[in-house]
Amino acid sequence: MKKFGLAFAFLGILGTTSMAQEIEFEEYDLPNGLHVILHQDHSAPVVVTSVMYHVGAKDEQPDRTGFAHFFEHLLFEGTENIERGEWFKIVSSNGGKNNANTSDDRTYYYEVFPSNNLQLGLWMESERLMHPVINQIGVDTQNEVVKEEKRLRVDNQPYGNLLKAVKMHMFKNHPYRWTTIGEMEHLDAATLDEFQAFFKKFYVTTNAVLVVAGDFQKDQAKKWIADYFGSIPKQAAPVKGQYEEAPITQEIKATWEDPNVQLPMMITAYRTPSMKSREARVLDMISTLLSDGKSSRLYKKLVDTEKKALDIGAFNFSQEDYGTYFIYALPVGETPLTDLSAAFSSEIKKLQNELISEREYEMLLNKFENQFVNANSNVEGVAHSLATYYLLYKDVNLINNELDLYRSITREEIRDVAKKYLNDNQRLVLEYGPEKK
Repeated sequence: MKKFGLAFAFLGILGTTSMAQEIEFEEYDLPNGLHVILHQDHSAPVVVTSVMYHVGAKDEQPDRTGFAHFFEHLLFEGTENIERGEWFKIVSSNGGKNNANTSDDRTYYYEVFPSNNLQLGLWMESERLMHPVINQIGVDTQNEVVKEEKRLRVDNQPYGNLLKAVKMHMFKNHPYRWTTIGEMEHLDAATLDEFQAFFKKFYVTTNAVLVVAGDFQKDQAKKWIADYFGSIPKQAAPVKGQYEEAPITQEIKATWEDPNVQLPMMITAYRTPSMKSREARVLDMISTLLSDGKSSRLYKKLVDTEKKALDIGAFNFSQEDYGTYFIYALPVGETPLTDLSAAFSSEIKKLQNELISEREYEMLLNKFENQFVNANSNVEGVAHSLATYYLLYKDVNLINNELDLYRSITREEIRDVAKKYLNDNQRLVLEYGPEKK
């Protein structure tokens, strides 16, 4: 199941939304092509203003990786009307909080304010789009910030390069083959002109969606949106590259050495279809069945019964064009890593040949309903979902009916999707271990 980790509290209150009722929203386009989605929730005096741009790591060049994530930082530097270093001060002094995040597919910025500061939130997001100051001082400053983030979260983090180690083998043509944070030498080599060109190409009204969610008056919000965003010139949406990967038909074996780990990890990975597909949702259910909680199949087998693993996990890393299905485990003592990969294969073969029980099926549905409710239990989660469903899925109403899609998945489909995508000859077997002396 997709996780929407945007929860935080401010002033001790967050607007909540019950999934017992349909989430109502209104969407429309400004003349310049900016898509707008409005969702009213008067349960608490909180309002979210957010903009998601359809630009991520996959829109970069192979020798200039890390640009999309870099802009997540750079566009807080300041604008023509917000002095450098003042962005966060303005937000906090007005009772709000804000953040941003980047993936391979999109970049997301948002503010949460007391509802009487909606106008401020809209003005700030319009400033980010219309008048950002992209100069050498900001580039140099954020270059150091990103380098420190990479050192902290990747280079010096145990198993921090796991995703990189997998992606480089899963993808040969698609830009998913590199990581979102990118390579620091690419950022060092980039010129100011290249950064400015990246902004001009991707940060346009036709490549974005603005979401306002929470406690606000719709007519007033529409007027402010027109005032602050309506004058931005329309520009054609950037043409997206199209990439295809040849099927994996033979098991790939690889190793990765990490000086930050003492215990090796066994990882198997499979290339899977787009997050928009029904099959991707079936794979979400399979990962929950295999590893979600102590009653899951892999946990009971490898941790409880055979005591071969300290920890296990399985998840479908869904993305817009392709996904990657991961299974991983940490061995107990001298347990060979090959024992773990063989156990993964054994459990998958059971899925491929036997229908899961009715009891397991009901437990799966209950878990997905709970996760879906939690993901949209406050206005932050709703704002993020609305933006994601519009920009990446092209169907905003999935916020109301995606759970029905999961409920409609059958036990037979779980068996058949496992047969189609999770075979030994379609997988990467990666031994991720300590650095060899």
